[in-house]
Amino acid sequence: MIARIWVYLSATPLLWLTATLAAYEAGAWIFGRFGRRPLLNPVLIAVTVLIAVLAATGTPYETYFDGAQFVHFLLGPATVALAVPLFENRAHVRAALLPMLAALLGARGETIASMAPKSVTTPIAMAISEQIGGLPSLTAAFVIATGICGAVIATPLLNLLRLRDYRARGFAAGLAAHGLGTARAFQMDEMAGTFAGIALALNGLATSLLVPALARLMR
Repeated sequence: MIARIWVYLSATPLLWLTATLAAYEAGAWIFGRFGRRPLLNPVLIAVTVLIAVLAATGTPYETYFDGAQFVHFLLGPATVALAVPLFENRAHVRAALLPMLAALLGARGETIASMAPKSVTTPIAMAISEQIGGLPSLTAAFVIATGICGAVIATPLLNLLRLRDYRARGFAAGLAAHGLGTARAFQMDEMAGTFAGIALALNGLATSLLVPALARLMR
C-alpha cells in the first residue's frame, strides 16, 4: 500500500515542490537553532536532503524538476526584487559606484572570461549556457555549487581578512556567489545585501554580454 501511494505521489509535481520547500524550511530552522553557522547554510542542507531523497527513491532529476520548476521560476522575480533595497540605499550606491566598477571591469580579459557562467544567478547562467551550446542542467549544478561554497565561506573569509565595510562585504558575496551569496549578505546586514544585489546584477549583465561574444571568437 505504501509503495503504491509513493508511486502515485512521486508522479505529481506538488510532491517535489512541497519537498523542496520543506527541505529549505528544515535547513533554515537548523541554521537558526545552532547559531547561524556558515557551514549550516540552509541551501546546503536542503540540497543534501533532496539529493538523499532522490537517490533513495530512485527518482529521476527530470521528475523532480517538474515540481521544482515553480521555485526555479521565482528566481527571476526574486532577482528583479533586489531593485527595492538598491533604490532605498541609492545614496550609498552612488558613493561606492567607481570602486564597484573598478572591481568588476578592471580585471584582465582572461579573468573576466573565467567568471562565466557559473558565478551568475541560475536563470541567466542557464540561458547563456544554452546560447553558447552548453548543457543548462550541468550549468545549474555548477551555479548551485558555486553559490553554496560562496555562502559558506564568505563570512569566515571576510572576517579573516578583517573587512568591516558591509558594502564591500556584500559586493564580494554577490559577485562570487550570485543569489545564494546575496541571501547570505542580507542575513548579515541590509546594506551588505543591497550591494550584493548590485554585484549580482552587474555580474549577470557583464556575463550575458561578454560570454556569447567570447564564445563566438573562440570558435
